[in-house]
Amino acid sequence: MPDDNSDDDDLSFVYDPELDDDYAPGGPFERFHDTRVQAKVAKRKAQAMPVLAEDDENVLFETIYKPSRHEATWLYSSLKPFFDDQKLIDDIFFQVKGGKEASVYCCHVHPDAQEALGGERVAAKVYRPRQFRNLRNDAMYRQGRAVLTDDGRAAKATDTRLMRALGKKTEFGAQVQHSSWLLYEYTTLQKLFAAGCAVPEPYAVAENAILMGFVGDETRAAATLIEIVLPKAEATKVFGQLKESLRVLVGMGMVHGDLSAYNVLYDGERPTIIDLPQVVRFDQNENAEAIFLRDLTRLCDYFQRCGVSCDPESLARELRS
Repeated sequence: MPDDNSDDDDLSFVYDPELDDDYAPGGPFERFHDTRVQAKVAKRKAQAMPVLAEDDENVLFETIYKPSRHEATWLYSSLKPFFDDQKLIDDIFFQVKGGKEASVYCCHVHPDAQEALGGERVAAKVYRPRQFRNLRNDAMYRQGRAVLTDDGRAAKATDTRLMRALGKKTEFGAQVQHSSWLLYEYTTLQKLFAAGCAVPEPYAVAENAILMGFVGDETRAAATLIEIVLPKAEATKVFGQLKESLRVLVGMGMVHGDLSAYNVLYDGERPTIIDLPQVVRFDQNENAEAIFLRDLTRLCDYFQRCGVSCDPESLARELRS
């Protein structure tokens, strides 16, 4: 009898009902044979098929990137609007990074959208399912913020159903909070990019994902500053460029909220600030000053290691001057 790895799948076998009662139609051998054949055909099919994910409407996506079974469930459903509805992307190349709150993927732009999106690659930030997110103290960052609705507008206090759901922390209320957090990052990116701050250009937003400019080349994303140690002369240049973006941020009354060498990309030309869902405003959040100084301390720690003279409090005064 061939083993399970044999190319002979016994597909041509024909049983003879005259040989033994066990071989009678519906008997043990037929049932065993049919089950074995079905299992081996299914195995071959699974090995030959590309990575596919099925959404609620039985629409299949074929992608170069091969997510795990668990990851695929939320990844494809989150990106479906960009694949199907808006036709902005048509493939996923690779995962840029996975995080406690979201994962970022490099995607191929649909040919019809490449002119509008400025190239063949974009980044998709896909938020993790709420039950698996691990963001501590998010209430500190939400202080003073309006709750944003699906169209990015502030929810009205007169919307009693929404306010009641938020107050009682129902499933609907949790979804509203989740959507508002994501939309806040998207609208913040829009404002900062338009003002000249070096952040990824935002292109589109869906219920669980943001499509934005990709910083990197064909094979990989740009490194974060924490991954590299810059020579002093180059670090001084990068620090100067970064201060220009921070002046824009501070000039608009905003604090990044989680700024450090982990959240600055560098492609060899200029630094790009990323991950902005935790942005707070000086005039709305009582913790803003402390968060601002913490951000600058983390940033100065990196540049000091590169030999650049940097003091958080002096930097804070300079950015506000």
